[in-house]
Amino acid sequence: MNFSDWLQPNGLLRRLTKRLLQVVVTLFGLLILTFIIGRVMPIDPVLAIVGQDADQSTYQQVYQQLGLDKPLWTQFFIYLGSLVHGDLGNALLTGRPVVDDIIRVFPATIELATMAIIVGAGLGVPLGVMAAARRGKLADYIVRFISLAGYSTPIFWVGMMGLLVFYAWLNLVGGAGRVDMAYDGLVDNRTGLLLIDSALAGEWEVFRSALNHLVLPATILGFHSLAYISRMTRSFMLAQLSQEYIITARVKGLSEFRVLWSHAFRNILVQLLTVVALAYGSLLEGAVLIETVFSWPGFGSYLTGSLLLGDMNAVMGCVLLVGLIFVTLNLISDMLYQFFDPRTNA
Repeated sequence: MNFSDWLQPNGLLRRLTKRLLQVVVTLFGLLILTFIIGRVMPIDPVLAIVGQDADQSTYQQVYQQLGLDKPLWTQFFIYLGSLVHGDLGNALLTGRPVVDDIIRVFPATIELATMAIIVGAGLGVPLGVMAAARRGKLADYIVRFISLAGYSTPIFWVGMMGLLVFYAWLNLVGGAGRVDMAYDGLVDNRTGLLLIDSALAGEWEVFRSALNHLVLPATILGFHSLAYISRMTRSFMLAQLSQEYIITARVKGLSEFRVLWSHAFRNILVQLLTVVALAYGSLLEGAVLIETVFSWPGFGSYLTGSLLLGDMNAVMGCVLLVGLIFVTLNLISDMLYQFFDPRTNA
């Protein structure tokens, strides 16, 4: 697609307006659904605050302070008004605003998920291409077995076995947490990404310790996403390798490398954008088990603790963030899809 076409008033602006409207509608629907679920769940937010031993007068006071004595639609519009002003309420777990808590814990998950998607996409895409190119041969069966293992093996079990073997027995990687206790708090929190913060501060010992702790959980998460990415890459490539233009390229005497990577792979690149984007979104919100096993102070651990405590302010804030992540990634991948493949434009 010609880039200048996207700059026309009826090009980029029209598509952006349409997609942004879809985003707003989707997020508003998610907001309503999240609010209703938060109100009908069998968890008493008042008891979570005052405790089981509080008297009736204290209970009623907190009940009214939370606005639970008002009609449901009134509660929703109060919550919506607070949300517009960036107020998600205070978290019971920490006593701080939910927004501040999410800003504090989310960078740790971003660091973990980003390293994991580098592993997953960096290995999954070449493995998927190789499996498609050698369909029905040993390499294909090996890649499919790896993909099946990644799907079927419980990730928390892999995490525990990884800690047992590579940390406890072989001492090749760091253990629980983001950094060794001796280095905790030595680096100023600029971005929340410990690798970047330690590099900016010139604390290379902290950097090595953080990287040592990051390798194992990121690799395990990456293995899980590798299974999905390699499977989808193989499927996309098989569809392309049966096309007539591939046969023509081979008849012309082009090398197999050029046929695979310059012709077939280039035509599935747009589809892979969506696959990788959704896999990255899944890693951002689906790292709960790995964060629990490795005591990783990230978004998943925060959400789990909030659920166990019955902290609906924090849970609703986390759910909205997850929805925003997926909608945004879908929007970006969809816009890139239309930019690189004009056939998808309506």
